[in-house]
Amino acid sequence: MKRTITHLADGRELIYFDRRDDADRSAIDRRPLDPRPVASELRYDPLTEEWIAVAGHRQTRTFLPPADECPLCPSSDTRASEIPAHDYDVVVFENRFPSFSGNFGVYEDAGGLTEVRPGVGRCEVMCFTSDHSSSFSRLSPARVELVMDAWADRTAELSALEGVEQVFCFENRGEEIGITLTHPHGQIYAYPYVTPRTKLQLGAASRYAAGHGGANLFADVLAAERAAGTRVVASNELWTAFVPAAARWPFEVHVYPHRRTPDLAALSEEERAAFAPLYTSVLRALDGLFDVAMPYISAWHQAPVRQDRELAYLHLELFSIRRAPGKLKYLAGSESAMGAFVNDVLPEEAARMLKSQVDH
Repeated sequence: MKRTITHLADGRELIYFDRRDDADRSAIDRRPLDPRPVASELRYDPLTEEWIAVAGHRQTRTFLPPADECPLCPSSDTRASEIPAHDYDVVVFENRFPSFSGNFGVYEDAGGLTEVRPGVGRCEVMCFTSDHSSSFSRLSPARVELVMDAWADRTAELSALEGVEQVFCFENRGEEIGITLTHPHGQIYAYPYVTPRTKLQLGAASRYAAGHGGANLFADVLAAERAAGTRVVASNELWTAFVPAAARWPFEVHVYPHRRTPDLAALSEEERAAFAPLYTSVLRALDGLFDVAMPYISAWHQAPVRQDRELAYLHLELFSIRRAPGKLKYLAGSESAMGAFVNDVLPEEAARMLKSQVDH
């Protein structure tokens, strides 16, 4: 892998990841860009003990431009984009409209019982391919490996930043999910706190270990699902993909490596290579369910940077809000107000449907 660091016109960092050593990455961004926005402010909610990021500058971010104005496509002789090169393999750059950054402003007391502090951290965009009309499911195994190498690189680099407590790599796909750009891409958030869902999972893992002789909860969940086999969608020697027994979403798949590792940076070359064909087969199965491009969120759950790493188990959680042709699962009163999920699809039936597409 060749890794080339450059900078955009407003000072943001951009990194090319290439398989070829002779890739020319000397192109310069000559756009007249506005100054970078200051970091968001974090406000503490004492009722939930959670931090909320308030980033008003994100209201101005680009929203569903036409393909010929896509900011994630390579630059051309007639149009400059966020990527100065005329082609690329995988690119990562600092988000122009970040939720977290190191560019601090002035933060005033908001009153009440909340605490206010700067939204320290970093937000990056990762472009999986220069092909605007492609998708992650259509990437070659070699390209997926390069994406994984880039994820591992960014996880290690961002984990070393001062103030960062957790690194989150994810992809939003589909207008139904709320994307603002249709080009195949993901994002990486370097949070200044451990996220609420991670706290919940690691808290459960801690209690489980205390009551089961130090056993790891995630490892035991994986072992139980592999032994039962009922909800396993796909597997190989190093990875297993299954629908969780208590799935919240109509179509939800968790993908685990068989070896427990804390984060993407700890995966071996063999594990990165074995992930590619299994994961893309699951994505294609989702698309095949209703013969439509499925909207989804694909989220890597990694260990926090500084705490409970011995409890964590790297895994990916993939889910779609589509429950049937022409029907979406909306988070209405019970889910949005109370956090109490009601799933419309039996997990075993979802697994059967997905497995039939994987085997097809």
